[in-house]
Amino acid sequence: MNNICDASYGLFINNEFVPSSDGKTFATVCPANGEKLADVSAATPEDVDRAVKVATEAFKTWSKTSPAERAALLLKIADAIDANVERLATVEMLDNGKPFRETRNIDIPAGADHFRYFAGVLRAAEGRAAQIDENTLSLVLHEPLGVVGQIIPWNFPYLMACWKLAPALAAGDTVVIKPASDTPLSILELAKLLKDILPAGVVNVLPGSGRVAGQAILEHPGFAKLAFTGSTEVGRNVGLAAAKRIIPATLELGGKSANIIFDDCNFDKALEGAQMGILFNQGQVCCAGSRILVQDTIYDKFIAALKKEFEAVKVGRPWEEGVQVGALVDERQLKKVLSYVDIGKEEGATVITGGRRLTEDGLDKGCFMAPTLLGDVTPDMRVAQEEIFGPVLPILTYDSISEAVNNIRAMSHPLALYIFAGDTHVAENVIARIGFGGGCINDTLIHLATSEMPFGGFGESGMGSYHGKTGFDTFTHYKSIVDKKTWLDLPMRYQPYKKINNKLLHMFLK
Repeated sequence: MNNICDASYGLFINNEFVPSSDGKTFATVCPANGEKLADVSAATPEDVDRAVKVATEAFKTWSKTSPAERAALLLKIADAIDANVERLATVEMLDNGKPFRETRNIDIPAGADHFRYFAGVLRAAEGRAAQIDENTLSLVLHEPLGVVGQIIPWNFPYLMACWKLAPALAAGDTVVIKPASDTPLSILELAKLLKDILPAGVVNVLPGSGRVAGQAILEHPGFAKLAFTGSTEVGRNVGLAAAKRIIPATLELGGKSANIIFDDCNFDKALEGAQMGILFNQGQVCCAGSRILVQDTIYDKFIAALKKEFEAVKVGRPWEEGVQVGALVDERQLKKVLSYVDIGKEEGATVITGGRRLTEDGLDKGCFMAPTLLGDVTPDMRVAQEEIFGPVLPILTYDSISEAVNNIRAMSHPLALYIFAGDTHVAENVIARIGFGGGCINDTLIHLATSEMPFGGFGESGMGSYHGKTGFDTFTHYKSIVDKKTWLDLPMRYQPYKKINNKLLHMFLK
């Protein structure tokens, strides 16, 4: 299974795979069995500089291509993804640990859809013109920004790359993209496809550590924009780096997103949503429903039912049939998640089910964890406040809408909010009272993969959005122009100013 990957991968610069400037590499490992997948070149600051230079040169021509040309190339990328879906899905599964059913049926097709969507957005994009008065026309033109630096997390490496690449390419920007060092392979496999479609230098892929390659991207003066997905802590540093250079940044960060379960909900649907919200991708999702608030009138019933559902989930090697939960991304992440179970118990929470590493049935060589429910959780506990980023769901209870709302408002703005309620007015009431990035009513997570809708954070969960027309705007500069007929002028508006000039000017501008 592991031999589907190449033995080694270079940096992708100027449509060539090349070694790093110092020749250093790092190994990637499959988190499901601990086996080595490939050696990957580790980018240096010198490599970042080289990539920026070729991207800058490529921008001169790529930015001048017509919308029709760029749209046609985006469609070719989508077709190439479709033609290589099995390989891309397998590499993503091996590198990340998520089940093949997710990579094959969700991640890879969603990436192709994103390129198709932005091909359509690009063809539909129009400048704006407005008649200010009979002698004056206002024009708004959209132009590319330049070279964009993009930093991709390890939880959805391929899909997040597509989310950032598609709108940037549609806008006419060129890109230097850094995958997470844990999971660079699917993006490098995507680069193989881009090599035969895009002009040299338009997309450059630089795997490497955040400390070296990532920091070099933040410090390089050649970027016109930074786009980052990851932790709030690192996102803050990205935002500061952009602010120092006075360039825009789009930050999709994390948070403690909540499910609110009302007692009039569709009970089975709420159970499905609670499970999906925390077990999809092993809970390693920025907008996971990572804590759940259940109304006290159904609390015991809901916990009992959810416990049964969690214990029926099949955890195993991600390539095996019927597996619902795969491996966490690496040993470090597994230990972090397990430590939160210990923290919860120390603070008074109880483990309803799970709470342990799985080693039986041949899982001992991988990073597997039992789906975990924590009960007796109070709002002040760390497990209720901090992002765990694993298959651990703290359960809280409430008795009124106000209590549920105040519980969530007491924390920083969540990236997402999920409400399960039979009364739509109740859901609308809650939505109006809480600030969050996006979410669902009577469902969970699906807004994440909807190309047509803006997706992004709010407050400490991020700024700016991907997806939708907003995603195109994110990578676009809008240039405003006033076109004035030359035969008409107002001499009194020029210096030196006289009192009579001011009166006449006022009359003309009324």
